[in-house]
Amino acid sequence: MPLSSQTAFNQLNLHERLLKGLEELSFDQPTEVQSAAIPASIAGSDLYVIAQTGSGKTAAFVLPLLQRLLHDESKPLAPRGFILVPTRELARQVVKDIDILGKYTFLKAELVTGGEDFKVQAARLRKNPDIVVATPGRALEQFSAGNLDLGSVQTLVLDEADRMLDMGFSEDVTTLANACPEGRQTALYSATKGNRGLQRMIDSVLREPEILELTSVRDDTPAIAQQVMPADDTAHKEAMLKWLLVNEGEGKTIVFTNTRVAADRLNGVLRAMDLRVYVLHGEKDQKDRNMAVERFKQGQSGVLVATDVAARGLDITELDRVINFDMPRSGDDYLHRVGRTGRAGASGLAISLISPHEWNLMSSIERYLRRQFERRILKEVPGSFKGPKKVKSSGKPVGAKKKKDDKKKSSRPKKPKAGKRPSRPPEGQVVTSSDGLAPPKRK
Repeated sequence: MPLSSQTAFNQLNLHERLLKGLEELSFDQPTEVQSAAIPASIAGSDLYVIAQTGSGKTAAFVLPLLQRLLHDESKPLAPRGFILVPTRELARQVVKDIDILGKYTFLKAELVTGGEDFKVQAARLRKNPDIVVATPGRALEQFSAGNLDLGSVQTLVLDEADRMLDMGFSEDVTTLANACPEGRQTALYSATKGNRGLQRMIDSVLREPEILELTSVRDDTPAIAQQVMPADDTAHKEAMLKWLLVNEGEGKTIVFTNTRVAADRLNGVLRAMDLRVYVLHGEKDQKDRNMAVERFKQGQSGVLVATDVAARGLDITELDRVINFDMPRSGDDYLHRVGRTGRAGASGLAISLISPHEWNLMSSIERYLRRQFERRILKEVPGSFKGPKKVKSSGKPVGAKKKKDDKKKSSRPKKPKAGKRPSRPPEGQVVTSSDGLAPPKRK
């Protein structure tokens, strides 16, 4: 059962070293997911937790894990905590949170992700870290090579399990989970209830889990103002984006695109305006990705142009706005993008630039999230598309499909109506062509 929102961390039976770290961070009151998950996890239950991005879920599984390891005296020469996450950026953020929350515990976490030298990574694993935070692909490679020993894992955490499934890591995650001892404790965190694939994973890796359904990506996000702006085409979107960044771009902004090609193009366009711009996508070298994120975080202002690789795991304080240059392909991806702003109760702004062919997708996302975005016309950058004149209750344009069908029908030649063939006229009667029959042949 979730505890009261007024419950303090010192009432959650946490180790004094963890409380000391929390006090130094000025963390007094746990979030809803922390109040619910920390006691259940300390009690030893397997957990299935549904909680949205920005709800404080990382601390919800890191604190109980650190607590368990502090009380464990076995000290094996292998990791006792194993955390799997979908992206490199999220893995780095989790390791950072472990270092901060476990400052006075002397417990060490190691990062295992792609984009880094395989042998150097293996050497670090031989130093016997207490916790390994990894992405599934590289973790499986190190495990197969004999560099990652999972035989002593006491706690397994699958963070953002729904995203790992979306990225095709289902088999990798299952293989790694099965390599851990059967008696381990497992916590699975997801932003959505997921589909049959997620349910199969839950059935495979969890044992009689306690289910904590707290918040999901479909829940409302009142701290984030969400707007849509109609745009004619890509060129019009670029003009609108420039105006927004120049006139309303104080602070930090993340601009999301659907492809790395679009991200690189926008990076060049915005750099030509002398803006402080960084780019982040999956084809960038890991060193460059890390540098871009760190420099963006450190500055008081700037623009980060990114694909969805950055939608998970980035924890940037005081992010003022998110701009969707391209509309994301699903409601879950939309919320994970805009969830980068308005974190920890702060206010935020999300703007989506919508071209005519994206309107139906935007309407579908509205229905999925059970909310309507604010419509805004950017008069300073005029365009011809203002959105459909008439829309259905679903938000889609009225009559668009019907007109297309009517056009197809009008282009088809009309078939003659089927009827009874006239009888042959009596012998001797002359029939003209206007009667519809050819005259009889002469014998």
